[in-house]
Amino acid sequence: MSKKHPVVVVTGSSGAGTTTVKRAFEHIFTREGIKAAIVEGDSFHRYDRAEMKVKMAEEHLSHFGPEANRFDKIEELFKVYGETGRGEKRYYLHSQEEADEHNARLGCDKKPGEFTPWEEIPEGTDLLFYEGLHGMVVTDENNVAGQVDLGIGVVPVVNLEWIQKIHRDAKERGYSAEATVETIMRRMPDYINHITPQFSRTDINFQRVATVDTSNPFIARDIPTPDESFVVIRFADPEKFDTDFPYLLNMIPDSFMSRRNTIVVPGGKMGFAMEIILGPIIDKMMHERG
Repeated sequence: MSKKHPVVVVTGSSGAGTTTVKRAFEHIFTREGIKAAIVEGDSFHRYDRAEMKVKMAEEHLSHFGPEANRFDKIEELFKVYGETGRGEKRYYLHSQEEADEHNARLGCDKKPGEFTPWEEIPEGTDLLFYEGLHGMVVTDENNVAGQVDLGIGVVPVVNLEWIQKIHRDAKERGYSAEATVETIMRRMPDYINHITPQFSRTDINFQRVATVDTSNPFIARDIPTPDESFVVIRFADPEKFDTDFPYLLNMIPDSFMSRRNTIVVPGGKMGFAMEIILGPIIDKMMHERG
């Protein structure tokens, strides 16, 4: 962990809402003039798309487990960046558009589903920002969480997470509900062992809870909207960041305290709440860099 070169992590499974948090941080970085080294969790997968399809079929691997990821490279990057402000990163190419962009920049010929070559993080960044599956993971071999200065967890209640995944996979990838359920079942041991425990190590968790019936996520016709949900925000140690709950309650309409370290806000205010909460924390980190 480093005050001079902070490592900020947003961790959560795909479809959990990490994109909303990433957008909130981008607004903070732009507003405060912060130059962040952006690192994507997908870039630390062990296998490219074609290789992973084979591994899933033959060895039943999932993207959630250590066999399919380079936890050692995440830990190494966080440690080296914290000490020097440098390190290596790469990109996982999700689309042809991303492939075209990075091929032109790097002079390579990579296809969607492949990785770009490892490259040095540019000098002069203010902090490292990671968003992905395993930012707070700990195993017998690797302690990624031990290198993190600020850990944010984003996790809907599990039925809501499954609804989001089923609908997203159908819309964006053309998967049947049956195929997505098979994926959920294959991932479950890794989800329990390597995803869920991370949320006990984070500094702040944002958990979306639906206010409509999600009892059977496998037959839900649509995803509950933000206005049909609340966000439960839990601070592991409110004193660590001098959390001012009366201020937050005053700033966020219709919010309330459910425990001494937990505030609940309307689902539609999630992005706003993130900026109100995280902005002062990032600002304090920048002032403490020295």
